[in-house]
Amino acid sequence: MKILIIGGGNMGMTYAQSFLRSHIVTKDQMLILEKSPEKAELLSQMDIGTVHGQPGDYIKEADIIILATKPQDCSTVFASLSEWMHSQHIVISIMAGVTIKTIIEALSITKVVRAMPNLPAQVGLGMTVFSSTEDVNRLELIMVQNLLNSTGKTLYVSNENLIDAATAISGSGPAYVFFFMQTIIDTAIQLGFERAQAEMISYQTFKGAIESYNKNNISCEDWISKVSSKGGTTEAAFDSFTENKLHDKLAQAYNCAYTRAVELSKVS
Repeated sequence: MKILIIGGGNMGMTYAQSFLRSHIVTKDQMLILEKSPEKAELLSQMDIGTVHGQPGDYIKEADIIILATKPQDCSTVFASLSEWMHSQHIVISIMAGVTIKTIIEALSITKVVRAMPNLPAQVGLGMTVFSSTEDVNRLELIMVQNLLNSTGKTLYVSNENLIDAATAISGSGPAYVFFFMQTIIDTAIQLGFERAQAEMISYQTFKGAIESYNKNNISCEDWISKVSSKGGTTEAAFDSFTENKLHDKLAQAYNCAYTRAVELSKVS
C-alpha cells in the first residue's frame, strides 16, 4: 500500500510520522507532495518518505491520498491533481469545510472520506470524526480507520453533516480547554501564586480530573456532586455559574462555532 500526503504542514507530518511509527507503511511506501521548496528540503532531510515538489505520474501509484492542505487552497490543489486521479484512489480530506460533494466533482472520483481531526492528534491523543461515500467498501473503511486511529481515537458517522458539528466540538474543543486552563492560571496568580506554580496547579487539576473520569464509570454530574459539599467552596463557584448562566453562554458559543462550520461548508 502506498500513501500520498498532499501538504507537508503540521497535520500532514503528524500523519506521516504516525503511520511510520505504527508500522502501517514503510518509508518506501510514503509519498509527500509539498510545493514549497524550502519546506520540501526540510522534509527530505527528515527521511520519512519520498518528497515531491510537483505533481506527476507517481500520484497514479498511490492507493490512498490524504489532502492535508489549507481549505482556502483547495481549488488550486484540485486543479493540480485532477490529471493523475483514477477511480480506485481513496481520498481522505482533512480540509475543514470542504464537502465530499465538492471533492467528488473536482477530482472525478467516488471513494472519498472526509475527516475532522484535532490538535492532540500531534501527540497521539487526537479525536477524529469521519464520514465517507458509499463507494468506500467495508474493508477500505477499516483500513482508513486504522490509519486515523494511529493518531488517537476515531468515530465514524454516516451523516456528513455531523462533520460540521465535530468541527465545532472536537475540532475547536482543545482551544476551549486551554481557555479554561488559562482562567485558572490567571485567577491563581491573582490570588498570590507565582506563574509557574499557577501553571502546575492548572495542568495537574485538569490531568487528574480527566484521569479520574477515564478510570471510573461515573458521569460528569456525579463527579461534580462528589467534589461539592453543602455550603462549601465548590458550591459557591457553581452558584455563581448558575447565576451568570454560564452553561447557557458556553452552549451558545459552541453553537456559534457550529454555525460558522456550516457556513464554511456551504461556501465550498
